[in-house]
Amino acid sequence: MMQATDFMHRVSVVIPALDEENTVGQVVAAIAAEQPGEIIVIDADSSDATAHRAKIAGAKVINWQDAAPGRGVPTQPGKGESLWRGVAEARGDYVVFVDADLVEPPAELVSRLARPLAEDSTKQLVKPIYRRGYQGADSGGGRVTELTAKPLLRLLFPHLAHIAQPLGGEYAIRRSAALTLPFVGGFGVEAGLLIDIAGAYGAAAITQVELGTRHHRNKPLAELAPMADVVAATILGRAEQYPCLGSDELGRTTEATHLKLNGAISALTQTQSLERPSLSDYGVC
Repeated sequence: MMQATDFMHRVSVVIPALDEENTVGQVVAAIAAEQPGEIIVIDADSSDATAHRAKIAGAKVINWQDAAPGRGVPTQPGKGESLWRGVAEARGDYVVFVDADLVEPPAELVSRLARPLAEDSTKQLVKPIYRRGYQGADSGGGRVTELTAKPLLRLLFPHLAHIAQPLGGEYAIRRSAALTLPFVGGFGVEAGLLIDIAGAYGAAAITQVELGTRHHRNKPLAELAPMADVVAATILGRAEQYPCLGSDELGRTTEATHLKLNGAISALTQTQSLERPSLSDYGVC
């Protein structure tokens, strides 16, 4: 049986961060205890002590303007931009993304996410299964996950309907695969990568691991509405791009993929954040 230390030196942890001084140090310290190959915090011009606290906790902190592909490629708003640049900076075979606002990271978070990639070369993406702790109670996914992402995935991508946390911020991806994929600039990045991996490698290339309960900073509805718009736009846009994925387990095309989605896509894609092309297009390897 493969031991954690057999592959952890091949893991790069990428943490996108913007004004998360209250939690980022604890997140980095918890991850450092697992001794991954590197911990990279991509700081999106935080106005607080995020960068300082991440550095003293043991992370390599890179301002997103300085991260590859470099200042010659101006930054765009959104979480996906930080992840995209983090993959460019990473040197490990397996990239594990972790949100900076995570409270009480579960034990062996990184090794649990990276292990399936190390043990099975056919797996390209590892998504989490967890319950979200909120006001002392466990719940399923977040509000955008349950009310936007999951219904659209069930309708348009039934082969991905079993994914428990399609928008979960803690997940692992094979770097060689990540280099070939576009990255949505904003909060649609997780949905985009999920569908793109299924499109490029098949749904069987995606697996899930149990992570228990996840505690995080709860966002107000005012922040969630634009996030939901971008997630919906991303999934609808991918439905137009990958119509063949919208089939059931018998390979029959679902009625949903024959819907006239052009109007909905046009309306929502006005809110879609900019999308980065694959890093391989920039010569990153």
